[in-house]
Amino acid sequence: MAKTIMIQGTMSNAGKSILTAGLCRIFKQDGYRVVPFKAQNMALNSFITTEGLEMGRAQVVQAEAAGIEPSVLMNPILLKPTNDTGSQVIVNGEVWGQMTAREYFAVKKKLLPDVMRAFDKLSAENDILVIEGAGSPAEINLKDDDCFVNMGMAKAARAPVLLVGDIDRGGVFAQLCGTVGLLEADERAMVKGVVINKFRGDETILTPGLQRLEELMNIPVVGVVPYMHLDIDDEDSLSERLTNREAALVDIAVIRMPRLSNFTDFKALEGVDGVSLRYVSATHQLGSPDLIILPGTKNTMKDLLWLRQTGLEARILQLASAGCAVLGICGGYQMLGKQLSDPYGVEEGGSIRGIGLLPVSTVFTPQKTRTRVSGRFGAVGGVLERLSGQRFEGYEIHMGETESPAAIAELADSVTQASSRDGCQCGNVYGSYVHGILDADDVAGTIIRSLAVGKGIDPAELGRVSGAEHKQQQYNLLANTLRAHMDMQKIYTILEAGI
Repeated sequence: MAKTIMIQGTMSNAGKSILTAGLCRIFKQDGYRVVPFKAQNMALNSFITTEGLEMGRAQVVQAEAAGIEPSVLMNPILLKPTNDTGSQVIVNGEVWGQMTAREYFAVKKKLLPDVMRAFDKLSAENDILVIEGAGSPAEINLKDDDCFVNMGMAKAARAPVLLVGDIDRGGVFAQLCGTVGLLEADERAMVKGVVINKFRGDETILTPGLQRLEELMNIPVVGVVPYMHLDIDDEDSLSERLTNREAALVDIAVIRMPRLSNFTDFKALEGVDGVSLRYVSATHQLGSPDLIILPGTKNTMKDLLWLRQTGLEARILQLASAGCAVLGICGGYQMLGKQLSDPYGVEEGGSIRGIGLLPVSTVFTPQKTRTRVSGRFGAVGGVLERLSGQRFEGYEIHMGETESPAAIAELADSVTQASSRDGCQCGNVYGSYVHGILDADDVAGTIIRSLAVGKGIDPAELGRVSGAEHKQQQYNLLANTLRAHMDMQKIYTILEAGI
């Protein structure tokens, strides 16, 4: 069976996911068969595996860092919030039901066998499992139900724990001491090291505090990790990517809807010199971009009503009529149509008018489409006509079926090879169901160059779109940074000793 080590945090967004990815990369570089594992993830950014199963994107990133194909075994339970009190529950990659938090907690322990089957299979096939916790292990109102999230999973996996605190948000010593202090005695004994993450400044000034921290907790500090500027997919809703930015030569605005999902779809458009990708949630932030993107959402109808209430829909219509390019992905594509109908109550029930920029209509159905696809653009018109004939890969995750009079892409299911058609275009307005459609360098690069040419900018003034090689360089940079700032010899000792 594999050796195990678990990364837990004092709070959400302490850096558990990135540190887990970094350790996966280090263990891979050191010659081990390593795999990430997170029993329960709550996120709206998800991914479809080659088998057509749904999992959280954080474990996809960690699998890439480990150099292996993503598998739903790495994330057997995914919770996708639909409102403030309920989520769609996905078990082993398939929809298990729609539940309120109270309903889920009432049945959660029934899912322990599913979690352990996934864990046992991965453990039997690998040398090391790097397990990620969720939130904080010190949520005293939830501890009794923690059978596989934080300390419950650590006990089941017999995994020593590294506890991560976020110094960038302040109060890191209270974070760490308070978390450890709220653990039971047997749980405290499982915490074998603490990591201070996102540090900026002179570490020598921190040293006296580290010494006192070790005395207070009787747990060694095994790393002080600097604040890292990495170009790696970031799943958390608190991601810095969602903060507003200044417009550049080519300005792209993504509408930041309340139930925004899969914002990693647009990462390929980021980080290019001369290109700004801004996330906006108000009309005064929108300005006059060159491209407006309506992203995926976990509740298309409710977020469409939000667009109306904020005035963003009216502004988008004004800009589109003036020739501004508009792109909708998944839920955003559905919004751009004429009508959205929900006869089965999948979202809000009833029917509402769409934005009306595309001649399509959507009917929500109880069956969820989950598939990996490859495709090719057909004849595309408008400002993005240079996309015609280009190939792409991606995946579909949606509950609706959309009727389009003129699809812009031919798709093939990556498993069954069954063919289908996708998308629609009208003038400079485009829509597609395919997540990841921009990940191919040619597609993202073509869009950026087309927008530049359309406003009289020489594309040579812009940077190059990042590709697969760049992604691997970023994982190596992450691993090198952790090696330089964490006591890897101590971490290997912890890993070998177990509990």
